[in-house]
Order: sequence, then C-alpha cells, then structure tokens
Amino acid sequence: MANLTEPAPQPSLGNYYIGIMSGTSLDGIDVVIAQRSRSGFKQIAACSPALPEALRLQILKICQDKQVTLQMLGEVDHQFALACAEAVNQLLKNSNINAQQICAIGSHGQTIFHSPLGKFPFSQQIGDANLIAARTGIPCVADFRRMDMAYGGQGAPLVPAFHHALFSKNGKNRVIVNIGGIANITLLSEDKPLLGYDTGPGNMLMDGWINKVKNQPFDKNADFAKHGKVSSLLLTQLLSDPYFALPAPKSTGREKFNLDWLEQQLTEIDGALLSDADIQRTLLELSAQTISQQIKQSSAGGDVFVCGGGALNPLLMQRIQSLLPLHTVNDTNALDIDPMFVEAIAFAWLAEQRLLKAPIALKSVTGARQDAILGCVYLA
Repeated sequence: MANLTEPAPQPSLGNYYIGIMSGTSLDGIDVVIAQRSRSGFKQIAACSPALPEALRLQILKICQDKQVTLQMLGEVDHQFALACAEAVNQLLKNSNINAQQICAIGSHGQTIFHSPLGKFPFSQQIGDANLIAARTGIPCVADFRRMDMAYGGQGAPLVPAFHHALFSKNGKNRVIVNIGGIANITLLSEDKPLLGYDTGPGNMLMDGWINKVKNQPFDKNADFAKHGKVSSLLLTQLLSDPYFALPAPKSTGREKFNLDWLEQQLTEIDGALLSDADIQRTLLELSAQTISQQIKQSSAGGDVFVCGGGALNPLLMQRIQSLLPLHTVNDTNALDIDPMFVEAIAFAWLAEQRLLKAPIALKSVTGARQDAILGCVYLA
C-alpha cells in the first residue's frame, strides 16, 4: 500500500531531482540527476547500470510466462528496488552530490503487465518505493499510472506531458518519438490538443529475436539487420495485427508484442523459409513503418525528434527519415537533451509535479475523464 503522507516537501527553483526509468527492453536502469531551472530541466549526471543478469531473467520470465508465485513476485519486487537504490547511491557518490540536496526521486518501476482495456483495467509495476526511499534517504514518488486509470484513462503513455512541458515551442509543430522496447509518439501542435500514444514495437522484437538466434542483447548498429532483406510477405503479416489500426488513445507492451506473437506470425506464412537476418531486417522495418505511418496519418507538420535506444540505431533512423521525406528527423541532442535519458528526466519532472500537487495534463492522451495528480509520495 502507498505510504502517502502530507504535506509533501515543497520544491523550489534550483533543487535537484532524480528520475529512474526501466523500460520494456530490460536492458538496464536509467538514472538521471536533473536540476530545475527557469528554462526547464537540466541534466546534471546520469548512468545506466545493467540489471543483474539473474534478476533480468526473472523479470523476463514473469513477463513472458504471465504466471508467477507470490513468493517470487515479492522477492523480485524487493530485488528490483534494491538495484534502483544502489544505482541512485552510486550516481550521487560519483557526482559529489549528497542525498540532502535531492528534493525527490521519481521512479517509474518495472512494468510486468499492462492491461488497460479489460473489464477491470490495471497496470502493474514492481520496485518497492519504500525500499528506495529507505536505502537512499530521499523521498520517492512512484505509482504514477493508476490514478489516471482510476479516471478511465489507459495510464500510458505518461511522457507526452513532459514532452509538452520541455519541448513545445511557440510557432512550431514538433513530433517527439520515443523508441524504447515499445515506441510512442507525441504530437506537439499550436492549434490542437496534446496527443500521444504507443505506435507498437520499438526495439523489443528486434532485441528478442537477435537474443534468440545470436545470444546478443541487441543488434548494435543494426549490423545483423543490414545482412538481411525485408520480407514483404512477413511485413504484411505483421502489419495485419489489429493493434496498428486502432485509433488513439492506445497503449501496449510486452504482454502483447513478444516472441510468442512473432512465432505465431511466422507460422502463418511458413517463416521457416526466411533467414534469421531477413527476419531481423523485417522487424526493423516494422518499427520504422508503424512509427512513420502514424506521423503521416496525424497530418502533423514540423520536425521529428527521436529519443530512446532506437535513436542509436542508424538503419532505423535512416528508414524513418526515408519514410518521412517532408520531415527533418533528428535525435533529441538537437534540443540539448541526451536521447538516452529523456524518459528518466521525465520521471524526475513528474516527481516535481507531484510535490507541487499539480495535475498532469494527460486526458487528451490517455482518454481519462479528467487530468489528475499522479503518483504517491513515500517519505524516507
């Protein structure tokens, strides 16, 4: 249960915040120290320690099997929180910043199941915020999704509100694309409500496939995909999934797009005739096309800025640019924000907003009946 105690500490300009993000790729824990300034949030220091391999495999098993004992769930919840706290403490030490200088930590937690559309919608994250607060000595804000869901929203994606706060600019339309395990887009327009949603797989299927056939965690520089060719038959089959045609609001995750899903699609077209590299290349094309199609269908003008691990995939970035000839595609370095830490900074910002008791303007994104104050405060 949430340990919500009021009044929460009140932030002021110049304070430091920490954001923690671990996405669907399960490649590590992104931790960032950010400082509030009058112009926004400035990244001060960051790190991305890998998850302990045994813990990563346990979480992956939970997500893939969708079954877990209560003992295992409790222990993994505890272990993940300890890994987060250790990463925070190490970053503070390396940065010569002490815990007393930090106003709050914003922790997303690791999503193990996201089910926004059933009769009883829910989204489940692990990473006990009590432990994070106790082990760091810093108030921790967590459980950001469920209040939005309590008001009928999907609880995801959350980052469009931060994208609007940090990246919107008068006189300019912009598209922010986050390519983590799942890809999502945020449409920033002067004359339209904020809109953002999950387009489908980002890196997740590519990472899962190369891990299966090459025992590699990801396809560095798309070296494996470059040896393959796009299978139009497989691509058409993948694109036929109903999710891609759903209107916004919509959100998804590993419970939908996973290797079991991919194997089923391969079975439908006798995918045994395809090389492993061809499948890898086609999965990359799936991500590029589903992202680009949604941007084109939105009629959103302006430049496109990419963040997340996908920003480091040169072939994926090239394909998105090729599919969007009327747009200029860059990563968020062009906006002075490291693309690898945009999401972590977003949770530092969300922590600040919670301490300010500020509602997060997400109802146009998630479909909630109203904007809400998101997150619970766990005091150290």
